[in-house]
Parts: sequence; C-alpha cells; structure tokens
Amino acid sequence: MHLSTKGRFAVTAMIDLALNSNGDPVTLSGISKRQGISISYLEQLFSRLRRNGLVQAVRGPGGGYLLNKYLAAIKVSDIIFAVDEPMDTTECGSKGECRSAQANHLQYCMTHELWTNLNRHMIAYLDSVNLASLVEQQKQNRIQATQSQKISIVPEKRSKPNDLKKSFRGKTVNA
Repeated sequence: MHLSTKGRFAVTAMIDLALNSNGDPVTLSGISKRQGISISYLEQLFSRLRRNGLVQAVRGPGGGYLLNKYLAAIKVSDIIFAVDEPMDTTECGSKGECRSAQANHLQYCMTHELWTNLNRHMIAYLDSVNLASLVEQQKQNRIQATQSQKISIVPEKRSKPNDLKKSFRGKTVNA
C-alpha cells in the first residue's frame, strides 16, 4: 500500500485545524503557512472533508474552517476515505481480477489473501486512531520540546583566580 500525499496532508491539516481552532475558524492560508501545503491543494482536500461532514466552512471576515465533530469521533480512516484515498494492497484492487497467469486457472493470485488481510489490519488500525489522540500526541511533543530547550542551559564562563582584581581605597590590586 502506498499512502499518497493526499491522505497524509489531509490528516496533517486536520491535526493543525484541531490544534489551532480554539472554537474559532482556521484559515487555509494559516494551515498552508504552518504545514507547507499549497492553498489550492488544501482547498481540494477541505472541499472533500466538508462534503463528508468532517469540517464546516465559515464564510466572511474571520471565516475559515471548523471541525464538524468532536475530536474523538473523527477517525484517521474517516479522514483518509473522505479524500478518496485508496487503501488497498492487492494487485487487483480487491476486485478479484488477479487470477493466475494460466488462462484455465480460476484461482486468485497466490498472495491475494495475504494482501487482503493486510488491508483489513490497516483499516482496523486507522479505525482505532482518532483525531483526539493525534492532537494530544502533538501537545505532548510540544511540551517535551519546550522542556528540553529549558534543560540545555550553557554553563557560565568562570574567571581564573589570577584574573580577579579588587579595588582597595581607589587602587586596583591583584587578589
């Protein structure tokens, strides 16, 4: 299976929307700047996400997009399927047209069941991951990054004892 940029960008954009909304609409230009995804590509993705009921558009000044469901109710599989991302590892596209090379053989290709089972497991996994867990993961990553920046303090440069000088009655003397 190859998950194209369409599916990856859709999930990324939905995480960004959830992180930056705070109840207010988020603009596609904002998502574009933060994630490095072109606005025209985001427009295509959000059109599909809106048609599938995952987001709602808010028009006018201060407009943008809002999530249309609770974070926990949006599964990663919902996002990927909303943007028409195929998730199939079989050669035949699960149509059963991967018959043996011999014309008189009426069996599926030898690995058809293997790839069909992989499809089921991938979908089951993506069904088990929701937007709430991805957003929480991003928040934790931000906290850890902030904490690691605070920990990496550069030690002070200390003076050598011979370099110290004291002032005594207006005169400088070596300490």
